[in-house]
Amino acid sequence: MRLHRLELTAFGPYPGREVVDFDRLGADGLFLLHGDTGAGKTTLLDAVAFALFGAVPGVRDEAKRLRCDTADRDVHTEVALELTVQSLRLRIVRSPEYQRPKRRGDGTTKQNAKVSLTWLHGPAREGLTRIDEVARTVQRLLGMTKNQFFQVVLLPQGEFARFLRADTAARETLLEKLFGTEHFQRAEVWFRDRRQERRRARDAAHESVRRLVARVAQAADIEPPDDADEPWLADLTADLDSHAAAASAAQVAAAEAGERADAELAAGRTAAERVRRVREAAANLAELATEASARAEWRAELDAARRAVSVAAVAEDLRRVERQVTGAERVARDRAVDAGASREGAGAVAGLGGEWDAGAVREGAAGGLAGLVGGVDAGALRERAGALAGLVDEAGKQEVERARLGCLVDSIAMAETESRRLVEQADVLPARIVDARARLAESADARASVDGLRARRDELAEFVRYAANLPAAERDLVSATDRSQQAVAAHQGAFALLLDLRQRRLDGMAAELAAGLAAGESCPVCGSAEHPSPARAVRERVTPADERAAQVAEQRCRAARDEAADVRTRARHTVAALRERLADQPDPVPAHADAVAALGVAKALARQYEELAAELARDERAAETTRDRRGVLDRELAALAAERATLAAAVAERAERLDAARGPHASVAAHREHLLAQVTALGALADARAKLAEVRARWTEQRAAVAAVVTRAGFADLAEALGAARDEKVMGKLERQLADAETMAAKYRMVLAEPELAGVDPESTVDLTLLVRIARTARTDAENAVAAARAAADRARSVHALACRLRAAWVDLAPVEAEFAELDALTDVVNGRGQNASRMSLRSYVLAARLAEVAVAATERLRRMSQGRYSFVHSDEAGARGTRGGLGLDVLDDFSGQVRSAKTLSGGESFVASLSLALGLADVVAAETGGALLDTLFVDEGFGTLDANTLDDVMTILDELRVGGRVVGLVSHVDELRQRIPMRLRVRKARTGSTVELTA
Repeated sequence: MRLHRLELTAFGPYPGREVVDFDRLGADGLFLLHGDTGAGKTTLLDAVAFALFGAVPGVRDEAKRLRCDTADRDVHTEVALELTVQSLRLRIVRSPEYQRPKRRGDGTTKQNAKVSLTWLHGPAREGLTRIDEVARTVQRLLGMTKNQFFQVVLLPQGEFARFLRADTAARETLLEKLFGTEHFQRAEVWFRDRRQERRRARDAAHESVRRLVARVAQAADIEPPDDADEPWLADLTADLDSHAAAASAAQVAAAEAGERADAELAAGRTAAERVRRVREAAANLAELATEASARAEWRAELDAARRAVSVAAVAEDLRRVERQVTGAERVARDRAVDAGASREGAGAVAGLGGEWDAGAVREGAAGGLAGLVGGVDAGALRERAGALAGLVDEAGKQEVERARLGCLVDSIAMAETESRRLVEQADVLPARIVDARARLAESADARASVDGLRARRDELAEFVRYAANLPAAERDLVSATDRSQQAVAAHQGAFALLLDLRQRRLDGMAAELAAGLAAGESCPVCGSAEHPSPARAVRERVTPADERAAQVAEQRCRAARDEAADVRTRARHTVAALRERLADQPDPVPAHADAVAALGVAKALARQYEELAAELARDERAAETTRDRRGVLDRELAALAAERATLAAAVAERAERLDAARGPHASVAAHREHLLAQVTALGALADARAKLAEVRARWTEQRAAVAAVVTRAGFADLAEALGAARDEKVMGKLERQLADAETMAAKYRMVLAEPELAGVDPESTVDLTLLVRIARTARTDAENAVAAARAAADRARSVHALACRLRAAWVDLAPVEAEFAELDALTDVVNGRGQNASRMSLRSYVLAARLAEVAVAATERLRRMSQGRYSFVHSDEAGARGTRGGLGLDVLDDFSGQVRSAKTLSGGESFVASLSLALGLADVVAAETGGALLDTLFVDEGFGTLDANTLDDVMTILDELRVGGRVVGLVSHVDELRQRIPMRLRVRKARTGSTVELTA
């Protein structure tokens, strides 16, 4: 990750817009960020963190006060950061949530947080504006969370000093954030949850066993034991089997005793029943003898009723004829009233008055009816009704023509409404036709331009591909240039090493020749056989093999340098060719997007051509149809108006004739029906007169027949005969009572004659109460014995069934117990308890391993900064009183050879140790997360505690961090650093806010 440019507006103490050019600041690889206390040096680092993650390090994030208090109310708070990460250059613009003044009125309103991510180079892709999407993208590219970034890139010395002196719990908290040991924590939680789950399963199995033991004890009707086992269960089932056998034997004995008692009770009940029957028969015969006189009266009443049956039949016929006479009289009177209801028949019935009654009929006063009928001319009434028949048809036609007249009025109204609608439509259609023709012409033009726009789009697409390939080609050129420079540096180093080895060999050539001298042999240089003072090597001797190896390495580096130069040349040619092609179209993407949009619009308009043509044709046809329909409608209106006038005159003329014929009646038909009703009523009156005479004759004959029947039945008159008559139900009841008395007497005499009742004394007694009590007691004992035997058998059967289930539950419980015991012990070990002697959880063990790596990486820098005196020592021993361990971190003092607590270091020593720890931790975290290469680091404060020599060593280490193009920014107000670091960014503080100034 390399930072290029930071822009912040109204952020922190900066009221205006400030720009930090990191490319220029990091030209030397090291720059100083300095200024007065409180000027806003750390705020620049906060701005970087806020742009990337939407948060700032430490407790400053809790304040949520990122907007500058002195900024103008119209200035929007915003931070923009350009950076390159994983060969992708991007720009992130982020605004925090804050309260801003309302644009209208007083008060404030909330300004929501916003963010946007734009890809500046790299593969073309759409930008991001959602906060969660930007957060995921940044974390994916950096390969680390915000907490890891704050610790690895923004090295806060104060926090590492606290980490250096912290206890195990505090160190564990920080290391968990950095190394992401959540999956190990999840493993610990998984073991704990699994153990809890298996504990529940084991407890459930124990509870199942306990419930089964309780059910066995309940079935056996005993108290459940605390330590139920197989011998207890075997003894219990054996005892229950024995008890069930004894209860079964007692049941058989009780059943036999009950049967004997029931036999004795049955014999006693038989004897008692015989005495009862004899006593009851004798008493009933005596009672029947006392009722003989009453039965004689019943027989006399029954005989008289039987003789009166024939009289009652003819008397009923006489009453029926009399009812017929009464009905005929009522009908004749009603017909006379009907005949006199009209004005024409009123005089015919006036002579009758109130004397028209049944008595008049019986005395022969029927002659008045003949006079009534003869006084009315029925023929004249029929002629008048016939004359009105023709006018009835005229009245029907009158109603039809009136209905037709109403329909004509409605039709004329509907036609006028349609005529108005057609006029409105005729006014609208011309404008619609003009608009449709214009749109059709536009669609035709679009159809003609599609081919040209498509060619333009394809041409610009080729330029877009060139533009898309250019960033990759430029990155390849930069990479090839870097590799070429590295190859040149490597070759220069190898060549320098070769020259150094050759020089050292020349310098040590005398020692090399001296090494080949042997006593007594001549010197190859001076020829002497004596060698009093052979030359000795003053440092490590260089051999010919060393020189040859260095020469081979130099030749290999030369070949790599030449190959890297060829690759760089090819990359440069590729970039030049792409730039030349893009010279006429430097930014083809917007033009291509415009061409695509224009082609889409043209295609959309072209696709509408057929539809627009059809729409125009429909409108033109509608205009023609409207004109034709208006002509037809005008002719229809004229015809309807003429028909309405003719029909209205005919209806008025016919109405005068019908009114005269109707008279006082509702209609002509009603007048005619009235006349016909008068004729019908006069005919019905004549029929009623004849029917009355006939019924009167039958009544006289029936009276004579009744008198003859009464004499034959032996009664003095009709009243006596009717008094002796009885209803059939009464006669049947008398017959049944007489028959029942005779039957009962015969029945009781037969009972006394039965052989089994011979000799039975009706006064004797049988004590059934004692026998019943004995039998009931025996039956109760038998039932109790059956219940006891059944209960004992059921208890034994239930216990046997539950015993089988209990034995199976004991068998199933054993592996559950074993599995839980194993899991319980393993969980304790994973969580730092039980057999875990170091008292370290799995997560702590992993963190201890990471801390050991950090200690190794930090020791390398600490020894150099402290001139070899100090090194970190990691300890995984358990803490005091059994507390967790594994995260101990002390220092080894080489001067004393003793391990010291980090708390004993001085201020300057603590800074050096903290910086070493921070750099070591950054290396390990970057390697652990596999994140992006960290090309930019910031070290915040702490340099004021160092002496000159230590500051030199620290600066040497920081200089080495620049290897490979890394940029290191120091945040400090120490004056000496201004002399050592030429590239500086100064933060100036004022009452109106802070500003930044770059000094090179």
